Amino acid sequence: MDVKLPNLGEGADSGTVVNVLVKEGDKVEKDQPLIELENEKAVASIPSSASGVVSKIFVKSGDKISIGARLVSLDVGGGSGARDTTPVAKPAKQAPVPPPASAPEPEPMEEPAAEPVEELAEPGAIDNSEVAASPSIRNMANDLGIDLRRVKGTARGGRIIISDVRAYIQRLIKLARQPKPASVRPETPARRAPEQIDFSKWGEITRKPMTPLRKVISHRMLENWNTIPHVTQFDEADVSELLELRRKYVSVYEKKGARLTLTSFILKAAVIVLKKHAIFNASLDELNGEIIYKEYYHIGIAVDTEAGLMVPVIRDVDKKDLLQLSKDIEELARKARDRKVTAEELKGGTFTISNQGGIGGSFFTPIVNKPEVAILGLGKGSLKPVARNNMIEPRMMLPIGLSYDHRLIDGGTAARFTVDLIQAIENFNENEVKV
Repeated sequence: MDVKLPNLGEGADSGTVVNVLVKEGDKVEKDQPLIELENEKAVASIPSSASGVVSKIFVKSGDKISIGARLVSLDVGGGSGARDTTPVAKPAKQAPVPPPASAPEPEPMEEPAAEPVEELAEPGAIDNSEVAASPSIRNMANDLGIDLRRVKGTARGGRIIISDVRAYIQRLIKLARQPKPASVRPETPARRAPEQIDFSKWGEITRKPMTPLRKVISHRMLENWNTIPHVTQFDEADVSELLELRRKYVSVYEKKGARLTLTSFILKAAVIVLKKHAIFNASLDELNGEIIYKEYYHIGIAVDTEAGLMVPVIRDVDKKDLLQLSKDIEELARKARDRKVTAEELKGGTFTISNQGGIGGSFFTPIVNKPEVAILGLGKGSLKPVARNNMIEPRMMLPIGLSYDHRLIDGGTAARFTVDLIQAIENFNENEVKV
């Protein structure tokens, strides 16, 4: 039997093979991981749906595969050599066979949308084995990535013939050429194709392919920068007292299995200010022209990993104490660095914090993580002479940069948010630290 890539969850239909965990001849049990698949920024194991002996492997590291693609073949007949090609994980429920052409039936492709109804899948990713059509037509459709369940058959009993496939393809081409209506979304101006430069003519070079994660980061950053009008508000917060609180309680937290960091304090302070300035915890519904105010506070923490930047999300920050937040930060950061964070743990954030203080540097301009509308960037604190009570004192000053979506947030609003955030940091309540 063939084990195929099952449904990956909402909004996910493909991924890149990171690692093949079995080899031909291996005996595997049901639910034993066969491959590791990277989707979005998460890596997940794909288990076997049956027990047997691996007779053939169809994928290798680096392959991009879609739902329904064959992963391995298993000999489940005790070595008889017979192979059941019935798919283990069907991509979708089989649509009912259409009635004969003489029966009245609406055209399935007559949709008002200006975009193509369907994009052709990768060859081999479609299973047409149960569709009413000749083997030659099914094989051709599989090779071209055409899902025959979307094709209206005109032969007796709704059977699909070659003219039906041709008409379906022509409908796709016609729909693809139609201009998008202005009501959907204004078209992005055409971008000039990248210039191909031969760098080797000036000296020796080495080429390395972008990893799937780096490609995701590149695409997301470009989209965020091109679609969000960014403005960054800069300021400094005096964290001298905050660091004293940390030094006072750090050993207490360690005994309880938690690492008390500056980020833990900033999380607590940020939630206080987000509740006061709800627009920073909102999102813009561009299609309906509405602002979505969220009554929950899920804050993303940017984590620097060897593979690239990842932003796991801490849920319900407002409902957790400092001890639990410290544990959550450490656990999610570890999972991100080990590439064990799940796709769900990377979604649903309402605000993001990026702390570069452990690396160095001062002010920087973080890019808003769409569909969020703001992100807080923290640099490395430094001792500076500060005037306090008519005296000059050395104080530990933390550089902060608040980037925000200027479509929803004005400069005055951002300035007020920053002032309140600094006040929350500089006047942190010790009772929030006690455990």
